[in-house]
Amino acid sequence: MNSRLISPSLLRQLFMLGLILIFGYLILEEMLPYLSGILGAITFFLLFRGIMKKMLAKGWKPWVGATIIMISSLIVIIIPIWLIIQLLASKLKDAARNSEKIMAVIKEKLGLLEHHIGIDVMSSINSQDVTSWVSDNVQSLVGSTFNVVMAISIMYFILYYMLTNMEGLKRELSKYLPISDNNIQLISKEVNDIVKSNAIGIPLVAFFQGLVALIGYYIFGVPDPIFWFVVTFVGSMIPFVGTALGIVPVTILLFSQGHNWQAIGILIYGITVVGVTDNVFRIIIQNKLANLHPLITLIGVIIGVPLFGFIGLIFGPLLISLFMLLVKIYRNEYGLHHKKL
Repeated sequence: MNSRLISPSLLRQLFMLGLILIFGYLILEEMLPYLSGILGAITFFLLFRGIMKKMLAKGWKPWVGATIIMISSLIVIIIPIWLIIQLLASKLKDAARNSEKIMAVIKEKLGLLEHHIGIDVMSSINSQDVTSWVSDNVQSLVGSTFNVVMAISIMYFILYYMLTNMEGLKRELSKYLPISDNNIQLISKEVNDIVKSNAIGIPLVAFFQGLVALIGYYIFGVPDPIFWFVVTFVGSMIPFVGTALGIVPVTILLFSQGHNWQAIGILIYGITVVGVTDNVFRIIIQNKLANLHPLITLIGVIIGVPLFGFIGLIFGPLLISLFMLLVKIYRNEYGLHHKKL
């Protein structure tokens, strides 16, 4: 009879675990809109931790080193990204204002295509729906300015604390994580390698692809080549989209202006030259950093972007890698233990 009773200590433990889960859920739910800022702080911390250690070794005060790193990152990374976003938003607003004219030109060209191939394409396109979709999404992009500013503010607040309290942060993590020191070091190395690989590798590959595409834009006389370079650069960082985000609209634009040979030329150039250089740059750069399996990157991005937004390009693959690593740790710590028993 007594063997069926639950011990008071187990009840207290379950009660405490329940409270921890409830409070953790409430905190996480409220922080979700600013999760990108928290993840950004972790990314910047891992990227600049080595520089901060060198500054401290030379006798710099922690607050001075952290301030210099934050200002430098703002000038070198945040402001250029902000300018790119503003450039894209400005062009998208112009496109939204002229979307009906653009759709009219596209439908005219599709009409000529229908005439040659004998397949009805235009009947499935509702220009009003396309115009409405473009306008709504541009407004959404422009209206997210406040959230972006809040996320950047939170990122720098957390980053300052992490940089000025590196040793204390390490001790606190070791105190609260219920795993061995060896496994903490293993997880730390995995996180560091993958974040550096994706935070440096993905933009670097995209930048080189954009440069190669920019050469083609100048060769074939594409109007506003710098803007299309930026579009191609951004598109190269997005899986399944890639450089097509720049090459396809440029091809349509040239066709719409009657430059048929240039349009065919840039399309072939994009598929062959830009496509090949993507593989070359990716192999060279990724091998210099962390050599992730392509499936981990692919599945990670599919999961990460909906969860974390654009920064999911970095933390999606990390999530998959950590899951696999935790399974391995569990097997090593408990699987062998159970075998012995």
